[in-house]
Amino acid sequence: QVQLVESGGGLVQAGGSLRLSCAASGSIRRINAMGWYRQAPGKQRELVAGITNSGRTNYADSVKDRFTISRDNAKNTMYLQMNMLKPEDTAVYYCNADAVSTSSSRFTYWGQGTQVTVSS
Repeated sequence: QVQLVESGGGLVQAGGSLRLSCAASGSIRRINAMGWYRQAPGKQRELVAGITNSGRTNYADSVKDRFTISRDNAKNTMYLQMNMLKPEDTAVYYCNADAVSTSSSRFTYWGQGTQVTVSS
């Protein structure tokens, strides 16, 4: 089993910054791609940013040039630096990982989510 735990969410004013972290633990053999998703009230969950285990990244158009995704493979941890936050960034942010366990089972894992609220 692999567990993902997010941290770093909170309340911030528009224009401010937050840094989210996602720590993976458990019976990990390998973590492939990871990503951040978000879900606002009444909306579908959407991809915010993704990163491969080699560091290749992709972003939603709405966050390009404001958010930066990164990962530390040695620590099995992924980050999302969010700058110039807008009220429309308010959502629950979820960590996602395509991981292989020590029993060679491959699954897509999700964290429990962390709330980000941006006030205007």
